[in-house]
Amino acid sequence: MSKSYKNSNPPIAHGAKTMQPAKNIALIAHDHRKMDLIDWCEFNEGSLKKHKLYGTGTTAGMIHDHVGLAVHRFNSGPLGGDLQIGAAISEETIDMMIFFWDPLRAQPHDVDVKALLRMAVVYNIPMACNRASADFMISSELMNQPYDRFIVDYSTRFTKDI
Repeated sequence: MSKSYKNSNPPIAHGAKTMQPAKNIALIAHDHRKMDLIDWCEFNEGSLKKHKLYGTGTTAGMIHDHVGLAVHRFNSGPLGGDLQIGAAISEETIDMMIFFWDPLRAQPHDVDVKALLRMAVVYNIPMACNRASADFMISSELMNQPYDRFIVDYSTRFTKDI
């Protein structure tokens, strides 16, 4: 394992998922951020057409209607869409997520949002929560080539102080 770990029990990768050049991208936005995401999708339409897109209900519909991109549609977030995307992440269907969330407004489904963010971290998928990070992600040279995304089993890491 990497020599950067100061202990003898680093996290153990229990698998790897090779992301293909055509990525499976989840697109999600809270109500006050939907137009930001639509604007971002319009600007990046040419790049996004190369990938398979997934989204929560209202956001997916708005992207399709305003931008014309094909988006696989889950339920809306408050009706379980965030959980469906989290499940797709755990099933290794989703490769990356762009989630323009609104940190300044309480959401009726905040626990689902937190669970979704947790799944993205646990399954080590690239995630952008604002336009700047989404811009960096979509313009990365890794976007259009295979990439081995290691999945770490956090339960095997010891918890003593390092």
